[in-house]
Amino acid sequence: MIDGRVRPLDALTLHVAREWLDHRRCRWPDTANPHLLINKFTALGTGPVSAVSLTTPLRGQAATLEQLRVDRQLEEALSHGPAPLHLAEVFGLDAKTAIRYTDSARALLEQAAEQQLR
Repeated sequence: MIDGRVRPLDALTLHVAREWLDHRRCRWPDTANPHLLINKFTALGTGPVSAVSLTTPLRGQAATLEQLRVDRQLEEALSHGPAPLHLAEVFGLDAKTAIRYTDSARALLEQAAEQQLR
């Protein structure tokens, strides 16, 4: 549950999250920090890690955090059908954003269907 919402995880994400939590528990057993992601600095307090600490390891990689986020939301729309309410609930999106993603998913699904007919 995140921000009061149930957020189902796929098997790979669940496995990686559990491994991280095991590592986190061993590395910082006495931390009071409630955030999923912590580091040697934030483990001493209760604040989140900085944006820089998340983006620096990805520097020079093919994908950015923003691209990964967008890709994940589009994949959800493709796999569960273009349903804006589902996307809004799963990702906490506002209605306009959820509709935009489902419109994109619908267009991709229609293109795929047209290509299969050829």
